[in-house]
Amino acid sequence: MEPPENKNGTKVNYQRFCDALLPTLPTDPKPKLLLHVCCGPCSCYPLTYLCPHFDVTIYYGNSNIYPAEEYQRRLGELKKLLEYLKNDHGFEIGLIVPPYDNEEYTKHLEPLKDQPEGGERCFLCYGLRMEEAYSYAAEHGFDYFTTVMTVSRQKNSQKLNEIGKALSKKYPSVQYLYSDFKKNKGLEIGTAIRKQYDLYNQDYCGCIYSYEEALVRREKALTSENKN
Repeated sequence: MEPPENKNGTKVNYQRFCDALLPTLPTDPKPKLLLHVCCGPCSCYPLTYLCPHFDVTIYYGNSNIYPAEEYQRRLGELKKLLEYLKNDHGFEIGLIVPPYDNEEYTKHLEPLKDQPEGGERCFLCYGLRMEEAYSYAAEHGFDYFTTVMTVSRQKNSQKLNEIGKALSKKYPSVQYLYSDFKKNKGLEIGTAIRKQYDLYNQDYCGCIYSYEEALVRREKALTSENKN
């Protein structure tokens, strides 16, 4: 069953469709899911929610992240999380890491550099990363695709699912798994898991423009602290 169209500003509860689908899935073998992941903290809840129902492989396609040291740090935290989940829950999760090229990626975002966080620049970024991963899923025989990004309050879940729906028409061999992982206390559960495993929690989304905004916030916070 497909979710209704998002019309006239009415929000769709996409997580309801995900919750309804999972009990209907085959269990032997489980369907193969390619999961786009942006970082360890955002993956905590989606992985514990999805792994009992899918054979999950992660696609860490995030050339948006600036600088390279931050990209590597987030990848390292993700690998740490996967090791914890394997040891504590027995989840065997594959990991695909495509080549990182922030310089080339940023060229796509530069025309929209003056857009505010959460606007058209971010929507373009969602689409670029999701399509990169979706095309990989189609080329490698995955049954489903989705992204962990809907768990974040800072990201537009309605737009993410609209992009996923459009990509499912472009790559019809792979079903899109609708989600809004922040619902059903997903965000709170994920935060508890992150704290349990002491994962680094970044203070900006990833691109050079969000990084520059984070520097300004840090400077303001430091100034305010010094005044007090």
